[in-house]
Amino acid sequence: MKLKHPKFTVTRLNQLIDDYFIHIQGEYHLEEKSTQTKSTKKATDTKIWDRQPEPATITGLAFFLGFSSRQSFDDYETSGKHAYILKRGQLRIEAEYEKKLHQQPASGAIFALRSMGWNEKPEERSPTDPSSKTLKVKILETGPTPASNEKEVSL
Repeated sequence: MKLKHPKFTVTRLNQLIDDYFIHIQGEYHLEEKSTQTKSTKKATDTKIWDRQPEPATITGLAFFLGFSSRQSFDDYETSGKHAYILKRGQLRIEAEYEKKLHQQPASGAIFALRSMGWNEKPEERSPTDPSSKTLKVKILETGPTPASNEKEVSL
Protein backbone atom coordinates (compact mmCIF):
# COMPACT_ATOMS: atom_id res chain seq x y z
CA MET A 1 0.00 0.00 0.00
CA LYS A 2 1.44 3.33 -1.03
CA LEU A 3 1.32 6.02 1.65
CA LYS A 4 -0.10 9.36 0.67
CA HIS A 5 1.80 12.53 1.27
CA PRO A 6 0.85 16.20 1.07
CA LYS A 7 1.19 18.09 -2.22
CA PHE A 8 3.64 20.98 -2.20
CA THR A 9 4.97 23.69 -4.41
CA VAL A 10 8.64 24.60 -3.99
CA THR A 11 7.78 27.96 -2.46
CA ARG A 12 5.14 26.53 -0.11
CA LEU A 13 7.39 23.72 1.12
CA ASN A 14 10.27 26.12 1.79
CA GLN A 15 7.91 28.45 3.65
CA LEU A 16 6.44 25.63 5.75
CA ILE A 17 9.91 24.44 6.78
CA ASP A 18 10.87 27.99 7.76
CA ASP A 19 7.56 28.28 9.66
CA TYR A 20 8.37 25.07 11.56
CA PHE A 21 11.69 26.45 12.77
CA ILE A 22 9.97 29.68 13.81
CA HIS A 23 7.19 27.72 15.56
CA ILE A 24 9.59 25.67 17.69
CA GLN A 25 11.15 28.85 19.08
CA GLY A 26 7.99 29.28 21.17
CA GLU A 27 5.98 32.42 21.81
CA TYR A 28 6.22 34.89 24.65
CA HIS A 29 5.14 38.31 25.69
CA LEU A 30 6.80 40.83 27.98
CA GLU A 31 5.20 41.99 31.19
CA GLU A 32 6.46 44.97 33.08
CA LYS A 33 7.32 44.21 36.68
CA SER A 34 8.18 46.98 39.04
CA THR A 35 10.44 46.53 42.01
CA GLN A 36 10.56 49.13 44.69
CA THR A 37 13.12 49.81 47.35
CA LYS A 38 13.04 52.55 49.93
CA SER A 39 14.83 54.97 47.66
CA THR A 40 14.08 53.84 44.08
CA LYS A 41 11.37 52.35 41.96
CA LYS A 42 12.58 50.23 39.07
CA ALA A 43 10.59 48.68 36.22
CA THR A 44 11.89 45.60 34.41
CA ASP A 45 10.42 43.53 31.61
CA THR A 46 9.84 39.85 32.34
CA LYS A 47 9.48 37.27 29.58
CA ILE A 48 6.28 35.24 29.99
CA TRP A 49 6.09 32.15 27.79
CA ASP A 50 2.74 31.58 26.06
CA ARG A 51 4.13 28.48 24.31
CA GLN A 52 7.42 26.97 25.43
CA PRO A 53 10.26 26.45 22.93
CA GLU A 54 10.74 22.89 21.77
CA PRO A 55 13.62 21.05 20.13
CA ALA A 56 13.78 20.49 16.38
CA THR A 57 12.89 16.90 15.47
CA ILE A 58 12.35 15.06 12.23
CA THR A 59 8.97 13.72 13.32
CA GLY A 60 8.00 17.21 14.49
CA LEU A 61 8.87 18.57 11.04
CA ALA A 62 6.98 15.72 9.32
CA PHE A 63 3.90 16.34 11.48
CA PHE A 64 4.07 20.11 10.93
CA LEU A 65 4.26 19.60 7.14
CA GLY A 66 1.15 17.39 7.19
CA PHE A 67 2.63 13.94 6.66
CA SER A 68 0.62 11.11 8.18
CA SER A 69 3.63 8.98 9.12
CA ARG A 70 7.37 9.04 9.38
CA GLN A 71 7.48 6.42 6.61
CA SER A 72 5.56 8.74 4.29
CA PHE A 73 8.03 11.55 5.09
CA ASP A 74 11.00 9.25 4.44
CA ASP A 75 9.51 8.05 1.14
CA TYR A 76 8.97 11.63 -0.03
CA GLU A 77 12.48 12.58 1.04
CA THR A 78 13.87 9.67 -0.96
CA SER A 79 11.89 10.05 -4.17
CA GLY A 80 9.45 12.95 -3.88
CA LYS A 81 9.18 15.80 -6.34
CA HIS A 82 10.88 18.25 -3.96
CA ALA A 83 13.00 15.75 -1.99
CA TYR A 84 16.02 18.08 -1.97
CA ILE A 85 14.04 20.63 0.06
CA LEU A 86 13.13 18.04 2.72
CA LYS A 87 16.78 16.97 2.82
CA ARG A 88 17.75 20.58 3.56
CA GLY A 89 15.11 20.67 6.30
CA GLN A 90 16.55 17.52 7.81
CA LEU A 91 20.03 19.02 7.53
CA ARG A 92 18.83 22.00 9.59
CA ILE A 93 17.66 19.56 12.27
CA GLU A 94 21.04 17.80 12.21
CA ALA A 95 22.70 21.21 12.63
CA GLU A 96 20.61 21.79 15.78
CA TYR A 97 21.72 18.44 17.21
CA GLU A 98 25.32 19.16 16.25
CA LYS A 99 25.18 22.43 18.23
CA LYS A 100 24.08 20.41 21.27
CA LEU A 101 27.33 18.43 21.14
CA HIS A 102 29.00 21.45 22.74
CA GLN A 103 26.66 21.31 25.75
CA GLN A 104 26.72 18.89 28.64
CA PRO A 105 25.42 16.21 28.65
CA ALA A 106 25.57 15.56 24.91
CA SER A 107 24.53 11.90 24.98
CA GLY A 108 21.04 12.59 23.57
CA ALA A 109 22.47 14.56 20.66
CA ILE A 110 25.06 11.84 20.02
CA PHE A 111 22.35 9.18 19.93
CA ALA A 112 20.20 11.26 17.56
CA LEU A 113 23.10 11.98 15.21
CA ARG A 114 24.10 8.32 15.13
CA SER A 115 20.55 7.40 14.12
CA MET A 116 20.87 9.99 11.33
CA GLY A 117 23.89 8.18 9.94
CA TRP A 118 26.74 9.86 11.78
CA ASN A 119 29.59 7.55 12.70
CA GLU A 120 32.28 7.82 15.37
CA LYS A 121 34.93 6.11 13.29
CA PRO A 122 36.24 7.80 10.17
CA GLU A 123 35.47 5.91 6.99
CA GLU A 124 38.23 3.74 5.61
CA ARG A 125 39.79 5.34 2.52
CA SER A 126 42.08 3.77 0.01
CA PRO A 127 45.64 5.14 -0.25
CA THR A 128 44.96 6.18 -3.85
CA ASP A 129 41.94 8.27 -2.81
CA PRO A 130 42.92 11.96 -3.30
CA SER A 131 41.10 12.93 -0.10
CA SER A 132 43.25 10.54 1.97
CA LYS A 133 46.51 12.46 1.57
CA THR A 134 48.17 13.34 4.83
CA LEU A 135 50.10 16.43 5.74
CA LYS A 136 53.32 15.89 7.64
CA VAL A 137 54.26 18.60 10.11
CA LYS A 138 57.75 18.88 11.56
CA ILE A 139 58.17 21.11 14.61
CA LEU A 140 61.49 22.89 14.33
CA GLU A 141 61.36 25.02 17.46
CA THR A 142 58.94 24.92 20.36
CA GLY A 143 60.02 28.03 22.26
CA PRO A 144 61.68 28.11 25.66
CA THR A 145 62.58 24.84 27.30
CA PRO A 146 60.01 23.93 29.95
CA ALA A 147 61.16 24.10 33.55
CA SER A 148 61.74 20.74 35.19
CA ASN A 149 60.90 22.03 38.67
CA GLU A 150 59.66 25.15 40.50
CA LYS A 151 63.17 26.36 41.37
CA GLU A 152 63.98 26.88 37.69
CA VAL A 153 61.05 29.26 37.24
CA SER A 154 62.08 32.90 37.64
CA LEU A 155 59.58 35.53 38.66
